[in-house]
Amino acid sequence: MSTPNQLLAPMKDAQHREVGGVQVDVVPTGAARVKRIIYPAGFRWSAHMQPVVGTALCMHAHVGFLAQGRISIRYADGFVEEFVAPQAVAIEPGHDGWVVGDGPAVLIEFDFEGNTVERLGLPVVHGAKEA
Repeated sequence: MSTPNQLLAPMKDAQHREVGGVQVDVVPTGAARVKRIIYPAGFRWSAHMQPVVGTALCMHAHVGFLAQGRISIRYADGFVEEFVAPQAVAIEPGHDGWVVGDGPAVLIEFDFEGNTVERLGLPVVHGAKEA
């Protein structure tokens, strides 16, 4: 008998939605939001989200904790970065990303909606000086 993966269980008080095959649960916390994002095995931003979003690359910053799985990120300048759980992540805007391996990747993310880059002092694009 296998134990259910609690990282994938429904979240109390979360707003749940699915976009491009990705499950997103959002909970407001003061001036910020905590999000649990479940990227399924085989997910690639350019294949699954680009048609929905309409931009060439993901223009969101992602800051948080990769709790499960493995993801790779490629920035517009060609730089590739890989994250393997358990690991803190800081991903700058202007990237493609994909899940590596046969299982889902679970990211616990902290953001400030449209102000994440500024509030966390991240570069506006990869390789640029901090905002």
